Amino acid sequence: MLTLFHHPFCPHSRFVRIAAGEYGLNPMLIEERPWERRNEFLILNPAGTTPVLLEEGHPAVPGASIIAEYLDETRGAALGNHRLLPIDAAGRVEVRRLLGWFNDKFYAEVSGPLLTERVLKRLMTPTYGGGAPEPDAIRAALSNIKYHLDYISWLVRTRDWLAGERMSYADLAAAAHLSAIDYLGDVPWHQDEAAKNWYARVKSRPSFRPLLNEFFPGIAPSRTYADLDF
Repeated sequence: MLTLFHHPFCPHSRFVRIAAGEYGLNPMLIEERPWERRNEFLILNPAGTTPVLLEEGHPAVPGASIIAEYLDETRGAALGNHRLLPIDAAGRVEVRRLLGWFNDKFYAEVSGPLLTERVLKRLMTPTYGGGAPEPDAIRAALSNIKYHLDYISWLVRTRDWLAGERMSYADLAAAAHLSAIDYLGDVPWHQDEAAKNWYARVKSRPSFRPLLNEFFPGIAPSRTYADLDF
């Protein structure tokens, strides 16, 4: 049995949920508010961050990239040619490089600030860092997203998918981060058709459907969030 400690607006959690769907897995979801630093959760992951995956009979697996490696090691071979982490060394390096780009760089420059300022601060009490959003942080993130979309566009104009000829963890991570801010309507899809068409391909996969069917109380999704033909 699989259990995933996650938060609906945590893009790293979204990445793991999409990846699990690609493996045909349906983990039990437990919503975690990591800023509350529950003792029980800190025992699983002393860093206090989501996501954390539990599989019966195994130690807790913390963090999106570590979970991705764990799923590949335990279930990747069963996917054959559709493996999300390639077999060849060069392919694995490129997928891991792009995983770092989106889970670290994109999160630091775009999805992290936008989600913190526009969503998470509304949920936190002042003790945990809640309060009014900082307009400068939002403006900077909205500006940064433009060059990230340019990079996605360049990748998919030169390759079939972000990391090469096949869909990989790189595509799932990028789409997970974009989906979280697309819920808020903050992705300027009009900027580039190539990036938009790539996202539509990932968004149309069955593994993505659970995310598109979820709605966060008090925060309405953008008009095209769940639209596959946006």
